Amino acid sequence: MCVKTLHTFITFICSYVGFDRLCPNCQGEFPTIEAITDHLNDQSTTCWPSDAHTGHCHPHSGYIFGTGKNMLDKLEDDEYAYRRKENPYYPFHDGGEWQLGKFLVENLTQTQIDKFLKLKWFNTRARPSFTSKDQLIGWMDVLPCFTQWKVSKIEFTGYKTKQLIELIWRDALDVVKQLFSDPTFANHMTFDPHDHLPVGATQVPIIIVTSGLEMHPVFITIGNIDSEVRSKATSRAWCCVGYMPIVKFKVHPDYQTILQAHLWHKCMCLIFANLKAAAAEGCFMPDPFWYIHYVFMPLIAHVCDLPEATMIAAVSKNASPLTMATQKEFGDGTLYPPHTGQDTLQCIINISKTVDPWDLDKFQKAAKAVYLSGVHMPYWHDWMYACPSVFLAGEILHTGHKFFFDHPLNWVKETHKQVGTRHFANGVTHIKQMTGCEHRDIQRTIVASIAGAAPPRFIHFIYLTQNPVHSPNSLNSMARALSDFHSFKDAIVDAEARRGKNGAKLELLQSFCGMVERLGSLMQFSANVTECLLITHCKDLFNRTSRQSKDFALQCVRILNRQESMEIFDLFTLLHSRGVSLDEDIATTNPALSWGVLSEDALTAFQLNVTPDYKSLSPIEICTKYLLPDFDIALEDFIHWSAGEHALWNARYGRFCTWNKFRLRLHSAFQPRIIMPSRVIQAYPPSDDFPLGNCDTVLVDTMGDDGQMRSRVAQVRLIFQPTIRRGSNLDLPTCLSTPLLYIQYFHFTTSPDE
Repeated sequence: MCVKTLHTFITFICSYVGFDRLCPNCQGEFPTIEAITDHLNDQSTTCWPSDAHTGHCHPHSGYIFGTGKNMLDKLEDDEYAYRRKENPYYPFHDGGEWQLGKFLVENLTQTQIDKFLKLKWFNTRARPSFTSKDQLIGWMDVLPCFTQWKVSKIEFTGYKTKQLIELIWRDALDVVKQLFSDPTFANHMTFDPHDHLPVGATQVPIIIVTSGLEMHPVFITIGNIDSEVRSKATSRAWCCVGYMPIVKFKVHPDYQTILQAHLWHKCMCLIFANLKAAAAEGCFMPDPFWYIHYVFMPLIAHVCDLPEATMIAAVSKNASPLTMATQKEFGDGTLYPPHTGQDTLQCIINISKTVDPWDLDKFQKAAKAVYLSGVHMPYWHDWMYACPSVFLAGEILHTGHKFFFDHPLNWVKETHKQVGTRHFANGVTHIKQMTGCEHRDIQRTIVASIAGAAPPRFIHFIYLTQNPVHSPNSLNSMARALSDFHSFKDAIVDAEARRGKNGAKLELLQSFCGMVERLGSLMQFSANVTECLLITHCKDLFNRTSRQSKDFALQCVRILNRQESMEIFDLFTLLHSRGVSLDEDIATTNPALSWGVLSEDALTAFQLNVTPDYKSLSPIEICTKYLLPDFDIALEDFIHWSAGEHALWNARYGRFCTWNKFRLRLHSAFQPRIIMPSRVIQAYPPSDDFPLGNCDTVLVDTMGDDGQMRSRVAQVRLIFQPTIRRGSNLDLPTCLSTPLLYIQYFHFTTSPDE
């Protein structure tokens, strides 16, 4: 159990046992909770398990107020829960039919589904239980959905639009409750103590990401989920809560932008209304372990690019959204005082005393005179503790990588002429779609390209901002690298290499060190993950509609509710198929591993391409191509050991498909709760370039003669799977139903003579 949440557990123990105060570890009796806290914080105590986390118990945070239902427990409230006790895939016949239905709904239009179900292919084969697209869609729609999407029509009195304003959204508070109680994150959540909230309260930090691309989605997550999990798009830690409407107002072009900003803030207020109330008054919600907490939800980060940050902070384009700096101070290398939300709101109040906020012309002129945008009700104005100078977190992708590509890279091109290398002789070619990986690759190349001509101070700064963990020394290095850049930036101006306006982003960089001190590593606020989510939440969504504007919003709502139901049901069936108990074992299955082929303990994931590199090889061809003379003998021994003597499948006459590589995902050996990035394991056959093949080495756990598990070093020589020809009545043994590896162990010697 995490030390940071022990006071919660103490309170729970004291509520349900006979004695007033018991230690949750040694069951010792104490007069008060404070005495237990002192006992647990005593470094000399011996009641802690040997593998316990280090830390301290906080006496006034994280109390428990009984038990409730976590996210998956709510499946029991569904009207068909009693049927799923017998058939967990209900209303589908079995797991295969569920997978088929899910595939059809996710990849085909409704017309294509009907055509598929009417194929003559089904005349000689068993049909699925659903016979039409309407029945299939109906079954998907009755699956449990915890946070319903809806459409709200919005009007601006006195200002007409060319089309109806429709906001597609769901209650952000319901989404946070679902994330907070999701048992798949149970081993990946932290509850930090605090001193500014009521006694016994639990803090659930809110992180928002907005994007100006593709239907303008709004994503949300909670800071309790470990950043390593949040940084993976496949972990389901980010949830979409709204799609911002983009409309044209029938007004003069000078007022178009300000009205759209008003609309954006109004929509955000609607989406987060209940969440803001919970941030001020608190609410009760269960965690993944069913314990109910008294929760407060401050806004700690809103990740966006610079133009959107300016709109969010309600400041003009010639002012910084974070500090009191204005355009004439941009890029001078000075850190100015923060532009707090209280300062902004006070200026708005002062202007509103003399000018009507909806008199756009007069109010906007008065606002711009004090470097404000003219928005008089920013969505954060009634969110307790919310301040733009704090929650507008430094975003590495836009402020660091894309800024480098747009500006410093152009400066380097001018400097590069003096280097004398052949890199970028014809300029940097245009890349159709840039991601953080491409940006980092270019920066690595630039370091070598400008060596001897210019020091890579700015690249060094960007590199340091990506540290997963910071220390006072790393922050000093960041500040020094940025200061050095400003000291020598006049050389860029003298070389006439500077193009365009870049001072505003340079000014944002001055606040990075302070952001790290307040919020932690900036990499956890990168937009890389959410830009990946745009594909699944926007492009796929739009492609699945009929593209008819008259009911587009309602179509989106139906599709989103269906998608939410399918995701939850897919998780439920995945856990059931792996034999994972919803009551106890679910927390051991990491959400980041829910892809590919899972190991028996659901802690390791393997992924192969659907199409093998060689579709049909005989054992003799494998022996020759891969230089494995004992392949057929080794396979027969494996079948005999796994399936016994009664296996009907003869390896010598079979055919095999093979792959040259696969992907592997593992837990960190040093921090088991962390999932490492996937790694490619190669097993290429011998070739002219690699006469002995190009094969990677792995560690394999094997049982020793003494019954103890040991790790041995081995080389992966072949990735294969037997196949059966069409029309054959043979069944593969269970041991051959999944892809297999042929490995060769390394034998280590102690002397050259051996």
